[in-house]
Amino acid sequence: MSDILRKRSKALSYWLRHAPEKGGIVLDAEGWAEVSSALRALAENRLETDVALLARVVEENDKKRFELSPDRLRIRAWQGHSIAVEGAWERTDPPEALYHGTVEKFMESIEAEGLTKRNRHHVHLSLDLETASKVGQRRGKPVILQVDTTAMVADGFKFYLSANGVWLVDAVPTRFFKRL
Repeated sequence: MSDILRKRSKALSYWLRHAPEKGGIVLDAEGWAEVSSALRALAENRLETDVALLARVVEENDKKRFELSPDRLRIRAWQGHSIAVEGAWERTDPPEALYHGTVEKFMESIEAEGLTKRNRHHVHLSLDLETASKVGQRRGKPVILQVDTTAMVADGFKFYLSANGVWLVDAVPTRFFKRL
């Protein structure tokens, strides 16, 4: 992703997932914002953008974080919110194992409390080791945890799959994961 797209993606990610008021953006219950508001917020932050460039930000985002409505009048983040939204996540049974990428400095807390959503809506899990490793290495040398989803489902945990392939769950207690 080019630097031009990356700067816009970071601003949108912050506003659409964490602080819409900082961009003067209003989200509806499902996290949708008016594209016109997003474009205005970007321009006010010296990131002038038109609808075509915004569509490139959405389409070329390596993590597929955003969605444009079919009429291109609204935009939202798929997941990762620290604010209240009613996401359109599909409840589904996961594969036998999923993975979580983190770094060593968080392991003491994770080993004590399990994987918790903290200020987010869900814990994020990856389908494969490569993706989990990429997630973990954003903050240093990755530590990969393998999650026994079969046992979790048997214990009543519900999993959701976002449209961009991120698996979501409310928490992963320590008995359900192992360090690889």
